[in-house]
Amino acid sequence: MEKAYRYRFYPTTQQENLLRRTMGCTRLVYNKALAARTIAWYEHQEKVGYSQTSSMLTNWKKEEELDFLNEVSCVPLQQGLRHLQAAFSNFFAGRARYPNFKKKHNGGSAEFSKSAFRWKDGQVFLAKCTTPLPIRWSKQIPEGCIPSTITVKLTPAGRWFVSILVDDYTIKPLPKIDKSIGLDVGITSLIATSDGDKIANPKHFKKLRKKLKRKQKALARKQKGSNNRQKARVQVANIYAQITDARQDFLHKLTTQLIRENQTIVVEDLAIKNMVKNHKLAMAISDASWSELIRQLAYKCEWYGRELIKIDRWFPSSKRCGNCGYIVDKLPLNIREWECPKCGTNHDRDINAAKNILAAGLAVSVCGATVRPQESKSRKAGATKQKPNQ
Repeated sequence: MEKAYRYRFYPTTQQENLLRRTMGCTRLVYNKALAARTIAWYEHQEKVGYSQTSSMLTNWKKEEELDFLNEVSCVPLQQGLRHLQAAFSNFFAGRARYPNFKKKHNGGSAEFSKSAFRWKDGQVFLAKCTTPLPIRWSKQIPEGCIPSTITVKLTPAGRWFVSILVDDYTIKPLPKIDKSIGLDVGITSLIATSDGDKIANPKHFKKLRKKLKRKQKALARKQKGSNNRQKARVQVANIYAQITDARQDFLHKLTTQLIRENQTIVVEDLAIKNMVKNHKLAMAISDASWSELIRQLAYKCEWYGRELIKIDRWFPSSKRCGNCGYIVDKLPLNIREWECPKCGTNHDRDINAAKNILAAGLAVSVCGATVRPQESKSRKAGATKQKPNQ
């Protein structure tokens, strides 16, 4: 299994200058290639691919005003063109929007393949750099694992990170257990489980919203181009980084616990990109980070031999009575508890939905049963090709 180990490091002045120049050149090449591809299509209806942009890069290096491109490693520049090609592939497949130009204040990144770095005695030596990166090894890479790709990233808050991708032989399936669980994601409670438990939503963004608003107002008052504006921008970026770190830490702990305690996990295949178009719920849904929760469950299930099942998003999990199967016509979001008109069972909306999700997922796992009358079938995660809007 491939696994990326992410560490923070504090480069020397010489290393920082080299890395900043490398990221700047990578950003320049990416933007020039994006502009060339856009102009070629809109003005001449010509398609430009990776091979053509690679030839353009060779010509750019020969130009006198772009001679500085030869001062950095050529590998990150080529990798930037490959990332642009991937961005266009995602755009044409309907999975992403049209690629945007990269901006300096958003930080930057540079990807180094095997030909552009050395891994010696547990230290990383990047191309054109004689000293190893001063990495804070919070966790050691398993002995015998050789990095295949190293990515250096500078965040908008000015923090340096290095991501080391290895083929980790230490990842092995967990012992099988006879336990299945259904999850219903929400806003008040991040998830409700078929076991009757609810995990509260920490609402990391909401906790720091007032502080963020105050710092953003201070940033708006600063004169553009001034040092004070740059300091204020970093303060805003630091708050966003604090929110992201807290959210990631919470989700990793939650998903790891779910993976260890359950053999089969069933979730709904929600169209989250469409749901956030509702301006009344967009901020709350984004703060809950449902997409990241399901993404972590997906790859951790693959790592540890668990099963993740996604049922159809149109399955009426909340409106169906888990006792008799009766489906109510309407169930507004403000109604959190309801009583079945047929059997009289009182339901907690989220717990009932989680139980129905589990039942539908197990039916799919056993016999591939249809879970709604319109004959839209549930599917296991990754069993079929994802639709563009998923």
